[in-house]
Amino acid sequence: MSNRKGLRGIAALYVGHMAGTIDLAALPLWIGVLMAHYGLAPEQAGLTVTLFLGGIVVMSTILAPRFDRLSPRWIAFAGFCAAALCFSWAWGLPVAPSSFGKLLAIHGIAGLCVGSALSMVHGSIGRTENPHRHFGLANVMVGVLAVLMFAFLPGEIAAYGGQVVFMAFVVIMAIGAGAIALFFPEQIIRGQDAADEAGVEAKSGAGRVPLIAYLTIAAVVCLMLNQSMVFAFIERIAATRGFDASQVQILLVLLGFINLMPGVLAVLLQRRLPALAVGIAGALTQAALALTLTNATIFNAFAAPTLFYASIVLFTHTFLFGVLSRLDPSGRAVAATPAMMMTGAALGPALGGAIVAIIGFEGLGWATFCFSAIAAALLMAVKRNLSHRKHLVATRPAHSS
Repeated sequence: MSNRKGLRGIAALYVGHMAGTIDLAALPLWIGVLMAHYGLAPEQAGLTVTLFLGGIVVMSTILAPRFDRLSPRWIAFAGFCAAALCFSWAWGLPVAPSSFGKLLAIHGIAGLCVGSALSMVHGSIGRTENPHRHFGLANVMVGVLAVLMFAFLPGEIAAYGGQVVFMAFVVIMAIGAGAIALFFPEQIIRGQDAADEAGVEAKSGAGRVPLIAYLTIAAVVCLMLNQSMVFAFIERIAATRGFDASQVQILLVLLGFINLMPGVLAVLLQRRLPALAVGIAGALTQAALALTLTNATIFNAFAAPTLFYASIVLFTHTFLFGVLSRLDPSGRAVAATPAMMMTGAALGPALGGAIVAIIGFEGLGWATFCFSAIAAALLMAVKRNLSHRKHLVATRPAHSS
């Protein structure tokens, strides 16, 4: 019985992760609807979603350091419920440019609500026995959500209007709230507290977060910035290049299926691949894919990199999540995962919209190249630092007793 309860609790965290990271699955449809149906300019659509993601950053930054003194279950439940109410409000607005001001306010408030919930979910995942594995499998849920959204929403949006996307968000937030309320794994929190009480080592990690952890966090921010900056405009790039709308819909559905793979692969390869090498390779691959898809003039050249663009960051971030859980034993860096993810994601749509307005879609690829280079350099610095530490330990003379 207790094992079944544990599995249900872990599944609830997976569902909460799926609901809280809805941007990873829905961003192309989200931006596309705001531009094509609500008539917003690229920079307006980008700013609207950026306010949502910025709200997540603010609440994660506030709550993560206090995670062990809060009630994760009920904060997560309340956050998802409040977000559902916000998107219900958006659903009822006129599908017109005149809704821009209200959409900005709604997205900002909804972001604060989702940020509260997601901080509690990620903090709880960070307290499991294998954060890498559970974060990877939680990302599979994001792929499941993407498959469902890309398969059904475009047709519903075409038939009933752009407000359908907000009703979908209401349903997803409600599912997240229900899963958390019914099955949140309180035993994970109690188990960590018991471990803390049982040994001094568990509490001794409460010092300052090491610099190399901050370097890793900055690399994650760069990767997430690239992800949202390009992925937000996938649908608009395809429309501007004149690619067939039905082909693009099939592409997005296939992309959702492919996004089921990186979480599983990250779990299977956890002990076979060096985590920091995966991070460096992921950053460089992300740049290559972005340059290709933003400069493509034929559909196949656009489709191939698009299919794998989101999966690269899902795979890479799982390894870096595990790195952070080891670099900072106190768990604070892991609990702040929504802040590090959404800082990059929040800046992406607005920055991407500005780049598109000034330079064009090709500029997105070159901006991604720059941020990928920064991420790779940061992770190389972390790798060198850890190698140097191992070398010092290996060459340090033994002290006589």
